[in-house]
Amino acid sequence: MLRIYAIGAAGLVVAMTAGVYIYTQLAGEPDKYAQCRSTAIAGGSSQIGGPFTLIDETGATVTDAEVIDQPALIYFGYTFCPDVCPLDTARNAEAIDILEERGLMVKPVFISIDPERDTPEVVDAFTANLHERMLGLTGTPEQVREASRAYRTFYQKQEPSEGNEDYYLVDHSTMTYLVFPEEGFIEVFQRSLRAEDVADRVQCFLEAS
Repeated sequence: MLRIYAIGAAGLVVAMTAGVYIYTQLAGEPDKYAQCRSTAIAGGSSQIGGPFTLIDETGATVTDAEVIDQPALIYFGYTFCPDVCPLDTARNAEAIDILEERGLMVKPVFISIDPERDTPEVVDAFTANLHERMLGLTGTPEQVREASRAYRTFYQKQEPSEGNEDYYLVDHSTMTYLVFPEEGFIEVFQRSLRAEDVADRVQCFLEAS
């Protein structure tokens, strides 16, 4: 059975609160997004996010600056995932549509953590079925590992089925990340949230930016 992980890699803890978490003055400055937050990141939000280099659906090499050229929702998964990834990415795509109806543009991004099978062509077919604007990214094992480390995600390939090296599952974390150009990581959303909830929270951050 597929095991689902929250952000636990490298000892990072995400404390989910019942209401809005009011940040104290981090780095000596008030948090302009305090009224929008529902999570507290151990060590501060600067612990998540950072530079990466990956390969897009056309086979071109892209950097984080090119990918995050507008507010974006980023999800790490894989196309062979039997249930979790399709549901999560479909939820994100629905949230993107809700935001667009409200006049707010956010880019949906899918980053594969299964570079062995997820070629640019495979990722392209997967994202095209979910949303016309969803950007799919893959890369070499090293590139994917570095992107995962930057966002403190977890993934681990299970043992392949006997006699079929191409049939295997990948355990992985299931958070969705809101990132802004120049600012980087803003917030993380659990998979239990509905599309409307994600859209409402993203809108709060956008209007506060």
